[in-house]
Amino acid sequence: MTITLGADDYGKAENRVVRIHRDTARHEIRDVTVSTALRGDFTAAHLAGDQSRVLPTDTQKNTVYAYAKKHGLREIEDYALTLARHFVADVEPVDGARVEVEEYSWERVDDHSWVRRQSEVRTTVVEVGEVEKVTSGLKDLVLLKSTGSEFAGFLRDEYTTLQETHDRIMSTSLVATWTYAGTDVDWDKTWTDVRAILVERFASVHSLALQQTLWEMGRAVLEAHPEITEIALSAPNKHHFVVDLSPFGLENPNEVFHAADRPYGLIRATVVRS
Repeated sequence: MTITLGADDYGKAENRVVRIHRDTARHEIRDVTVSTALRGDFTAAHLAGDQSRVLPTDTQKNTVYAYAKKHGLREIEDYALTLARHFVADVEPVDGARVEVEEYSWERVDDHSWVRRQSEVRTTVVEVGEVEKVTSGLKDLVLLKSTGSEFAGFLRDEYTTLQETHDRIMSTSLVATWTYAGTDVDWDKTWTDVRAILVERFASVHSLALQQTLWEMGRAVLEAHPEITEIALSAPNKHHFVVDLSPFGLENPNEVFHAADRPYGLIRATVVRS
């Protein structure tokens, strides 16, 4: 039996960066978390502790901040591409780089003040190596519809107690990621439009199952954006149970609910362009 080193990488995780652009009297803010990971032949570091080919993770952290100043930080996909390309082109042992960025939203108050918005986060993952791959997305997009959702006709066995319903609350905290065919993309415009499509489809589709809703959301994105090759969706089912108010002499026609946070159903699907 032979024991060998398998796949490996290393980097600096969760660098918190806030970039204020002061080009004009109306300032712009970008608030992000950046993680880097480098690939290459680092066998000697693992097998012998030889660090001569290892660029310190502290240096990667410094580069994250320096590039936010030197190249600006506006569209996170452009920033991540610039950073990853630098590591591959300029650091000799590196033949592949992965840069992940999460961006937090702020709502403008005036030219230099903001209020932190909802928990929703914009994301991107950029891979640079033999090929370049950009995946954009969002997470923690909390959605709820108070009607227009059913769940009935499901498989039953001796452990099934769930009752069918033809009118229920449907709610989720959506995670969506979509992959582009190339890098010549208007990132901000596309991200905004994809988000709008996802929200519109969630709201307008009469859902017989959360699976069906995810399919309709993903299909609509691919139909509208030929530059996107696939979209992956993950949707925890945020259950809302009708409270039995009959002990108090009250009817409850789907008006008062107990919002349960766990356990929850988790539905995932990937819609691809063939």
